[in-house]
Amino acid sequence: MEIATLATIGGIAVLLILSGFFSSSETALTAASRPRMHQMEAKGNRRAGLVNRLREDQDHMIGTILLGNNLVNILASALATSVLISLFGETGVIYATIAMTLLVLIFGEILPKTYAFRNADRLALTIAPTFLLLVRLLGPVMSAIQYFTRGAQRVFGVNFDDNRDWSATMEELRGAIELHRGRGAIARHERAMLHSILDLADVDVEMVMQHRREIFMIDASLPTSQIVEEALVSPFTRIPLWRDSPDNIVGVMHAKGMLREVHAHTGDMDALDIDNIATPPWFIPESTTLLDQLNAFRRRREHFALVVDEYGALMGVVTLEDILEEIVGDISDEHDVVPIGVRPQRDGSYLIAGSVTVRDLNRRFGWDLPDQDVATLAGLIIHEAKVIPNVGQIFHFHGFRFEIVRRQRNRITSIRLGKVEAAPNENSAE
Repeated sequence: MEIATLATIGGIAVLLILSGFFSSSETALTAASRPRMHQMEAKGNRRAGLVNRLREDQDHMIGTILLGNNLVNILASALATSVLISLFGETGVIYATIAMTLLVLIFGEILPKTYAFRNADRLALTIAPTFLLLVRLLGPVMSAIQYFTRGAQRVFGVNFDDNRDWSATMEELRGAIELHRGRGAIARHERAMLHSILDLADVDVEMVMQHRREIFMIDASLPTSQIVEEALVSPFTRIPLWRDSPDNIVGVMHAKGMLREVHAHTGDMDALDIDNIATPPWFIPESTTLLDQLNAFRRRREHFALVVDEYGALMGVVTLEDILEEIVGDISDEHDVVPIGVRPQRDGSYLIAGSVTVRDLNRRFGWDLPDQDVATLAGLIIHEAKVIPNVGQIFHFHGFRFEIVRRQRNRITSIRLGKVEAAPNENSAE
């Protein structure tokens, strides 16, 4: 075999190695963990910064990969065809086609891409400097190619707006959270917390606030000694004060500030001026999102706000703890009044208070009851049934059986809830 033929075969081998390099580069640079690369760059890893720079200009990165890969594959096929034609004549074209297809497929695609996929982060960090140099060298060529390709695509009405779809990014992040699989309550609780953080911008304060029926308030016109006694009995630290009407909130009294004043006026309780102790009330609209309110709490360094509707009527209160509980679940201390809430029954159903929120049930049991339009379980039943049901009525909504157990006036206070294998008719009543 002639030296020229051996040199050509050696060249083909080198081109196959280059083909594997470009193929593995494509897989590694696109499959490497984006969050991990950003975290490593923030910690000072220079190569991770190069990977992120390559990804910022994906058009040039992908274009360089395709240009290099096609160049070496076509050149290798042309050299192989030349060698085999010289050895076997015209039949060599067939031999070259079969041989190069197998060689490129195995050594230029499958093996390098499989390895790169399994070691994406490590390989991306390794090849980043070399590949960034290639991108710079081929930059003018790629710019010219992209100019012509974009011009051709505009003929077909292709839009090149580089606006990233935020909703798609959020769905990608939610999908990554779901990949955090694990058996047991701990992993389920971790996924719920991460999802709750993403939901803060979509949930209004009215969905987590304490309703005005459950607010502990004190009449500011009462004698000072009686106000102090009621405040000491209360399990709450911050107490709204009203005058003339419960809707007329004149201030919010902090228990610590009150005790400080009581200590300063020992023996002369009536000398206390409650109006001076109380801070001005902070009113917020019901449409405020939890994320905005969390930022407002941090900015104002306050933990307590009064929620009003569009007419200015008091709806309830929301605290920093309410928002944190939306993320991490219930936070109770020795002074909290813990409600019964949910009680499992022997038949697999649950006896649930009507004031329990749908979001808490979904998070606790992994259900998918709709919570976009209502906050509580009682509200969901009224929303779906379009009536205020009577005790004993049974409804089937969203694959669940709802039985009204107790009602006080127009309030549903207790519901028996259980899953059904197949509801008689979706959104039906018995």
